[in-house]
Amino acid sequence: MKNYVNFNLIHLVVKAFNEENKLFHTKHLFLFLVLFFSIKINSQHTFSIVAVDTLTGEIGSAGATCGDSIIWPGTPGAYIISDILPGVGAIHTQSFWLSSNQVNARARMQQGFSPDEIINWLVSNDVQNNPQSRQYGVVDYQNGSARSAAFTGSACYDYKNHILGPNYAIQGNILLGQQILDSMEYYFLNTEGCLPDKLMAAMLAARVVGADTRCFSEGTSSLSAFLRMALPTDNYNQLLLDINVAGTAANVEPLDVLENKFIQWKNDHPTYCQNLSFPSFTDENSIRIHPNPTEGIVYISGVEETTIIEVYNIKGVLVDSTIGNSISLNPHPNGVYIIKIKDGDHIEELKITKR
Repeated sequence: MKNYVNFNLIHLVVKAFNEENKLFHTKHLFLFLVLFFSIKINSQHTFSIVAVDTLTGEIGSAGATCGDSIIWPGTPGAYIISDILPGVGAIHTQSFWLSSNQVNARARMQQGFSPDEIINWLVSNDVQNNPQSRQYGVVDYQNGSARSAAFTGSACYDYKNHILGPNYAIQGNILLGQQILDSMEYYFLNTEGCLPDKLMAAMLAARVVGADTRCFSEGTSSLSAFLRMALPTDNYNQLLLDINVAGTAANVEPLDVLENKFIQWKNDHPTYCQNLSFPSFTDENSIRIHPNPTEGIVYISGVEETTIIEVYNIKGVLVDSTIGNSISLNPHPNGVYIIKIKDGDHIEELKITKR
């Protein structure tokens, strides 16, 4: 049986003790609890997403965990896992987070490694020679296209998994179940707006009590959360959008606080999304893929016969392409696919299931 510190208990005791004794520093109490439990504490992180907007070159990162700046003194909470290189890519190093692994991941991205190559390198060169306790999500942006990769080690705490799309990676551990990741993916793919809107929607999809199961007793999904987005022209760690909720009062949902801060950010940047260039069809709602689910042939309505159709598997690998308004999935196994439709300057991504 795996043992780890009851973070809920530490969090509640710290808050209660501080309310009773303002002279006792939180950090001292925290160290006492660590010694009391005699268990090494490592940062665990649960649900997160990294993504690229291939039309704008924007790169985003969002996540949450049942840990905060009280449980992990001197840290910014969940925010610690996020690393964005504007115009290049983003990396989440989570589950038993180590700064050295994160620094190594960033160095590999700066050297031009692909997401798959970065993860393979990290697994082979884990600082503690313990890669199966780690979880990674990586995306990058090269020549107008996105690449993604993820890794979930066998020693990460259950429930653990990841989901990949052509331009995103969603991952989590210590989850309520697969439904948390599935909901995040659904709302990311189906929310209108710019990349930050989609990232915020993905996070709100996980706004379920106990999404990180350690937070059941708090009555929240998590204890800290963040939302970040970089324009291609931004400098490292000087991003257009950079919101962090390092912690909240007892029983306050951090994703609610994150949403409120995001709404305020949008109010402060009223022309941000409108100023971006989003080529579109005359009637955006006319684009349809059918039947869905499909047993073979997929038809696309509302596009020209010169439209480029690409099919990606759930790992983000291009498996088929054609020109026209239909494509056959008969050569491919049953499962979930992303249909990328390119009509002139417009790109649309739709999810389909083959059965």
